[in-house]
Amino acid sequence: MFLLELLQVSPLLALAWAVALILSLTVHEFAHALVGKWKGDDTAERMGRLSLNPFAHLDPLGTLMLLTIGFGWAKPVPFDPRKLKNPLKDGVLIALAGPAANLFLAVIAAALYKSLAESGAMNFSSVLPAFLIFLMLVNMLLLFFNLIPVPPLDGSKVLDAILYQVGAEKLRSSLEIWGPRIMLGLVILSLVTPINIFFFVQIPASFACDAMSGISCFGVLSSYLGG
Repeated sequence: MFLLELLQVSPLLALAWAVALILSLTVHEFAHALVGKWKGDDTAERMGRLSLNPFAHLDPLGTLMLLTIGFGWAKPVPFDPRKLKNPLKDGVLIALAGPAANLFLAVIAAALYKSLAESGAMNFSSVLPAFLIFLMLVNMLLLFFNLIPVPPLDGSKVLDAILYQVGAEKLRSSLEIWGPRIMLGLVILSLVTPINIFFFVQIPASFACDAMSGISCFGVLSSYLGG
């Protein structure tokens, strides 16, 4: 319910969070499509996914859920292994392109934040500091979350390549079937119980934001929220 809470505090702050989220998802999916194109597969391009237009990537229901309950999805970027020179290796590169793009965007946001703060040009009466912190946090959350090696997340492609190399076909098949169900179960459990299921995503994301920006990201956000 994060968006609803922000709306009660400041509609402008809620807008900053929503923009940071949509921008981060768009860059993530665009990166998948771009690396696929570089590797010789034009499937995503032909489907209009080689674009920085958010509407090319956002799933209406998935986006609504992300904005309201904090969990959702964008439309997955397709690729055709038959068009890749090395399907196994190139498939991994395409998968990791999304998290890599999130890291790049977070670093850019951190550099801009530090530059403005050190120059004295940062205006904490505006929403800009909060937007940059949202951008860092959202991108680091997307990075760590998508590296979970469970289908359909990007990290599963790395695990799949490893399992293929060692000939663990039964385990690969089982993960393809049960991976999405396991993830859905964990998400539901985190929503209906007070258990912080994804602490292993949230804690390193928060630590990374603090390390990149040189400040306490949640400390700055709490000042906006009256904490």
